[in-house]
Order: sequence, then C-alpha cells, then structure tokens
Amino acid sequence: MTAEEAPAPNLPFPIFQISPKIRYLLFDIQTVTWLRRTHNILGVLIGSLPQSPQQNVFLGLPLELQPEEARLLVEKEVAYIVDDLQSHKHALQSAPAQLDEHKASLRKEGLAAAKAVEKLKTQKTADVLRRMSVRQSPADAEATADGDESLFDNPLSRSSTRNSSNLVPFSMTPTTSYPPIPSPTPQTSAPLPEVNGPSYALFRYLHSKGYFMSSGLRFGCRFSVYPGDPLRFHSHFLATSAEWDEEIDLLDVVGGGRLGTGVKKGWLIGGVEKKGSSDENGQRRVRTRTEDDNETRPANVRTFCIEWGG
Repeated sequence: MTAEEAPAPNLPFPIFQISPKIRYLLFDIQTVTWLRRTHNILGVLIGSLPQSPQQNVFLGLPLELQPEEARLLVEKEVAYIVDDLQSHKHALQSAPAQLDEHKASLRKEGLAAAKAVEKLKTQKTADVLRRMSVRQSPADAEATADGDESLFDNPLSRSSTRNSSNLVPFSMTPTTSYPPIPSPTPQTSAPLPEVNGPSYALFRYLHSKGYFMSSGLRFGCRFSVYPGDPLRFHSHFLATSAEWDEEIDLLDVVGGGRLGTGVKKGWLIGGVEKKGSSDENGQRRVRTRTEDDNETRPANVRTFCIEWGG
C-alpha cells in the first residue's frame, strides 16, 4: 500500500502527554501507520506483552514520539497535545451511561468467547469418543451391548455439555479508550512541546527534505538520518546541532568524523544561520527564526557533512 492509499485517521488526532516525565504517546495503530507512511514519523514502540513482560525485541503499542516529532505534528495542525491523566478523569466523570453500555458490550463479547471455547471442547470430546469406538474390539462391543458396566467407567463417555447460562464470561480487555469515553477535543491554548531550539530547527529542516529520523543515542549523536524507511535503508548521516556562532572543539569534529566513517556514515552538523537586520535606531541586530514560538516557517538552516579521510 502506497502513502496515498494509506487510510488517514480523523484529523487532528490527539497526542497523549504523560506526566510527570514528559512523554508523548500514540495508542492507535492506524495513526501510527499513517504517520510513518505519509509524514516520515518513526517514534519508538515501547509496549510489551503481558505474557512476556521482560522481552525487549518485539515491542508493540504505545508509540513514543520524540519531542521534535510531536511539535512538528502540532505545527502542521495534524495533531494536538492532550494531558492524558486529566483527559481520562474528566471523561470518566462525564460519561457514566456510555461506560455502562461499554461494560455490557464487553460482557456480551466475553460470553460469546466462552461459548465458542465450550463448543470446541465438546467437539474435541466427541471426536475422542468416536475414535475410541472405532478401535473397540467386537468382544467389547458385544459386552457393551449386553449392558455390562466396567468397574472403571470411561469418564469421556459422560456428557460434558454445560448449560450456557452457567458459563462465566471471559474478561475482555479493550484495546482503545475511544469508545467508551469520548475523544478529547482539541485545545488551541495547549502549550507546544518543549524542544531544544537548534535541534528542532535541524530536525525540521531534514524532515522537509524527506528524511526519516530516529534517536541517535547509540551513535553518540542527536539523530540518525535515513534516506527512506529504516526497514529498507541504513542511515546515511549522524546528525548533531549547534548554535551558529558556537565554538566547537576541533577534537569533537575529528571524533565525529572518525565515528561516522567507522560506521560507514557521514557526520552531519547543522545550525540556524543568523541574519542581520536593523532596528528603529539603525542598530544592527541579529535574530534567529527559532526564537519565536509562533513562527511556523522553516528556519534558514545550513548543514555540513564531515568524513574522515585519514
């Protein structure tokens, strides 16, 4: 399925902010898939299975977004930030009738699952009895016909059917909160996710060029930059950001270049280029576009790629 064929969720969709440690999570698989296909947003799956809570290879929902990813989606007006705890408290208090209806539907679903399992057990018992009757010798069959009863009667011959009214419904765990509670409404007054200015400017610039980006912690950088989906491509750059007039130790440049070359990647450093202008008094002042939180235009970012040739 191509990006154009990927079904889009209801826009804008909520990004749930988890406190006290600020984390941005997505719980809907359709939203996660659509973001990866259409907006080059990767995130990190952090959910584990209840049966295997210690495994860390095949993780599932929820998806944790980097602060830069969350802010970019909010600025593009395809998502909005929701305080997860407060949103659930408010919804649970304001929708008791919907909760009762949802509990009844879960009980009905659990009862149907219990009936299906009981039917499967009955069918298996019937199959075992049929196979035993086929293997029964003629003498045993004649004794059975005369009404002789063995001291150790086969327990499988007893009726194993149970009254459906006595079945205990299975406990069903809902995979999403919506329903039963209504989806939270967008809040225009919600603050934007806090990000590091230079890092976010570099992230937004590379994202606008069509790159995928994940955390570069394993390589000692800010972002690992991929030319396409990481399921198909290796990363090409190890990206880090800096202020335009920030002094950079030469050893850091050499170390970054050697590290990138050692893992067959380029070490990329970028920052927002400062532009000069004049104020009302004619004095030259310098500003960057990332200083304004309401600024949505891309900043003038310049990047440099360093490779070790020694």
